[in-house]
Amino acid sequence: MVAVVAALAILVPVGWLWTDSLVPADYSVAEMGVPDHGGGPAGPAGHAGMHGGVHTGGPAVDQLREPPGPADVDLTLVARGGRVTLPSGRVIDGYTLNGTTPGPEIRAVQGQMVQVRLVNADVAEGVTLHWHGYDVPAGDDGVAGVTQDAVLPGGEFVYRFRAEQAGTFWYHSHQVADPQVKGGLFGALVVTPHAGLGEVGDVPALTHLYDGRRTVNGREGDVAAAGAPGQRVRVRVVNTDNGPVQVWVGGAPYRLVATDGDEVDGPTPSTDSLAITAGGRADLEVDVPADGSGVRVEIGGSSAVTFGAARPPTPRPARELDPLHHGTPTALPFDPDAADRRFDYVIGRRPGFLDGTPGLWWTVNGAMWPDVPMYVVREGDVVRMRIENGSGEVHPMHLHGHHAVVLARDGVPATGSPWWVDSLDVADGHSYDVAFVADNPGLWTDHCHNLAHPAEGLTAHLVYEGVTTPYRAGGHAHNDPE
Repeated sequence: MVAVVAALAILVPVGWLWTDSLVPADYSVAEMGVPDHGGGPAGPAGHAGMHGGVHTGGPAVDQLREPPGPADVDLTLVARGGRVTLPSGRVIDGYTLNGTTPGPEIRAVQGQMVQVRLVNADVAEGVTLHWHGYDVPAGDDGVAGVTQDAVLPGGEFVYRFRAEQAGTFWYHSHQVADPQVKGGLFGALVVTPHAGLGEVGDVPALTHLYDGRRTVNGREGDVAAAGAPGQRVRVRVVNTDNGPVQVWVGGAPYRLVATDGDEVDGPTPSTDSLAITAGGRADLEVDVPADGSGVRVEIGGSSAVTFGAARPPTPRPARELDPLHHGTPTALPFDPDAADRRFDYVIGRRPGFLDGTPGLWWTVNGAMWPDVPMYVVREGDVVRMRIENGSGEVHPMHLHGHHAVVLARDGVPATGSPWWVDSLDVADGHSYDVAFVADNPGLWTDHCHNLAHPAEGLTAHLVYEGVTTPYRAGGHAHNDPE
């Protein structure tokens, strides 16, 4: 009898935890999570979802889109899977867009309307396109089960957005995102300013690990680029991997002129190394030496973009550039001290059940998915968020639909140019204070961009009051955003 009672004392709580962790096979993200109003008004009462989420009724994300019409940039991307030959000549199992990986570069001029028709030829699990770092209308964000259904074989979806912001961005699938991005479903999105770049050269450099081997634009080793002696070139480094990459320059100093698509005010020459977080971008300007000697933009220590005469690889510098104190401080367009909402995003880890599966899972504010926060805002709110990480690993945090400015790291205020980010490495034992204006209504994913981690519970959502979604995770559409 004692043994039976002891067994029940263990099995009953475990069974309850297992049952409580189960997620329906077909559910709405808008009805999941625990509402967090950040100290702001709660708004009209809505009905609670299975785990206490908010669903108040109002505009749906599929209504938050640009209307049909002519486009200045109009192209079709066809997704396929199977054996892929990289530009380097190596063959892998992966995916292509229009027969290549990386996919075609999409380039627009600031103010132009961009239209992209995605066609799925044969990717069995379905595909989408998310415009990483570009604050598109919510209905074009490309997250399966949140802002659209996955495009299944034989289907298509048309994305439209106005290219208002100049800068360096990228696109990638957000359906079964980890294997599809690793396998090659991504490409560069570059928007140039109205006035152009003048005589400055323009070189996109997408770094990606295919089966563990680093490439730049799909090529291994050194990638020669056009740059005449004495010319200034802008190298747009895009980190498409799950972890940070170190970048530095040999043969000349560089200037960090943009981060995550936002220009740096008053950049100064540097010879330090620079860490680019997963999903992040950095634009480096380099003056090719007039004497004809070469320059190497080292990416990860195993690949490089080269200009001019050949030169040996340059060892990684001991110092690292800190964007928190780089450049010239300028006034922000809003007052973060007058925030309407204040949120915490505390990342941890503990054992438990995630949808019935036992393991060591990520937590947000101490809770496991789906009992994580649903951050609720109103349009026009000034929002502050503190991101803390005590999980044991670094996490590249990515909020869709918005850019945030870094106010402080570990309580140390920013002193340089405003550091605007959409992808931010938060190392274990560290914290960041960030702020943004809620100026893009929708239902937005806020997750780790180590794309294996959201499927392990490290994801939450930001929702505008009243916004709903007609799409559902799982179900007949097979939507699997992570």
